[in-house]
Amino acid sequence: MAGGGDMGLSNGKKYPGKLTRKVLVTCIVAAMGGLIFGYDIGISGGVTSMAPFLEKFFPAVYRKQARDAGTNQYCKFNSQTLTMFTSSLYLAALLSSFVASAVTRKYGRKPSMLSGGILFLIGSAFNGAAVNVAMLIVGRIFLGLGIGFANQSVPLYLSETAPYKYRGALNIGFQMSITIGILAANVLNFLFAKIEGGWGWRLSLGGAAVPALIFIAGSACLPDTPNSLIERGNHEQAKEQLKKIRGVDSVDREFNDLVAASEVSGKVDNPWANLLQRKYRPQLTFAVLIPFFQQLTGMNVIMFYAPVLFKTLGFGDDAALMSAVITGIVNCVATLASIVSVDRLGRRFLFLEGGTQMFLCQVATTVLIALKFGTSGNSVDLPKWYAGLVVFFICVYVAGFAWSWGPLGWLVPSEIFPLEIRSAAQSINVSVNMLFTFFIAQIFLAMLCGLKFGLFIFFAFWMVVMSIVIKLFLPETKGIPIEEMAGVWKTHWFWKRYVAEDENTTPNGGMV
Repeated sequence: MAGGGDMGLSNGKKYPGKLTRKVLVTCIVAAMGGLIFGYDIGISGGVTSMAPFLEKFFPAVYRKQARDAGTNQYCKFNSQTLTMFTSSLYLAALLSSFVASAVTRKYGRKPSMLSGGILFLIGSAFNGAAVNVAMLIVGRIFLGLGIGFANQSVPLYLSETAPYKYRGALNIGFQMSITIGILAANVLNFLFAKIEGGWGWRLSLGGAAVPALIFIAGSACLPDTPNSLIERGNHEQAKEQLKKIRGVDSVDREFNDLVAASEVSGKVDNPWANLLQRKYRPQLTFAVLIPFFQQLTGMNVIMFYAPVLFKTLGFGDDAALMSAVITGIVNCVATLASIVSVDRLGRRFLFLEGGTQMFLCQVATTVLIALKFGTSGNSVDLPKWYAGLVVFFICVYVAGFAWSWGPLGWLVPSEIFPLEIRSAAQSINVSVNMLFTFFIAQIFLAMLCGLKFGLFIFFAFWMVVMSIVIKLFLPETKGIPIEEMAGVWKTHWFWKRYVAEDENTTPNGGMV
């Protein structure tokens, strides 16, 4: 498959190259880092809906659930201890992302990926063997440390390795792995919940070791990226690696641009301070806004708590877990659609279409829940057709996220940063993502109890806000080589006032 030679850039540069088997396999292996993140998202919601798990670790929630079987559907799972079990991971991931930034910049992407797999493996051992809540929390912290390293390094690795024409599709492999991990977790939760004796939750939690081992083995076999090798002074090795992944010998133009970017990067003593410079204002803005908005779609809370949510809405135990499996399948299929379309339709189109789709589904879900439960939360079992309608709209909502804000939330931030601030900026992206994942996960059940069906209106409101921001302020980035991305901001109606025409002056002639 030819690549890299037929798309004109604002500066006229075109890099030769093909989508080689080596780069395809390399990106697929690297993207396996998403398995650990996805598995955790899926598994945590499943085990918190298993009665034996609740009875052992969260007996107050278990008793409340049993006592309020027919009433107060909105509040039956509301427990800060229970949500801390789920959300503590994301606080740990936030903190580890800053350490991972230094490791990724100084030692390369590969060591950071290996560290993430090993830390996640340790966490799976703690959780699978847990005998009290303290062990669960310690395990979750190790899992979070692993996810912080993986989410810092994998999107960068993919964006730096992929030919620019196919960068979107290959980078979305990370999100595809996340969705596969979620689906695998949902299926395993459904199967393990049926084990007699009530110890299936141990297999669910301990099973996190499997994606961790896959990620460790894959990371150990990967070469580092040419960008990272150049950044650490290994120019000859970087050039040979670039030839291998591009499938051509004529890589001088791209290689020289990478070297030039590295020389600029080498002059930066403190990339964190550099982020605050005026010329990086657009990138910093989207490093914060995109992960912030991604969490306010409400998708992660649905995936965390899908079984709990369906159970709260009146589904039985098996039906709740099966509904989570169905949404997991939709998630995977829709992510494939994003892989196929992202480099053809562009980032902006998918952001806006997905946002509209999610907004409409949130409104529909609000109406259905309001009609059935009202504000009191009292209800008999849902009729099958009504339950099916709820699942249908949630599935359409999941599909909208899976081909827009899900993968693009990782793709766009990883491709817009220049090399000199890339590791630091990606750390900002990951830390903001984890901070708001923690925040939303921690308050979701309390919000459901307090806002009732209005919770979905809350997320729908934010879909409107984020779609307006994308429409007005995000330029299209498809088909632009990663080291030439600065040019898209210089022609944008708003950002051109911040981005210097050269390294020292603004468009108005002032100093940066």
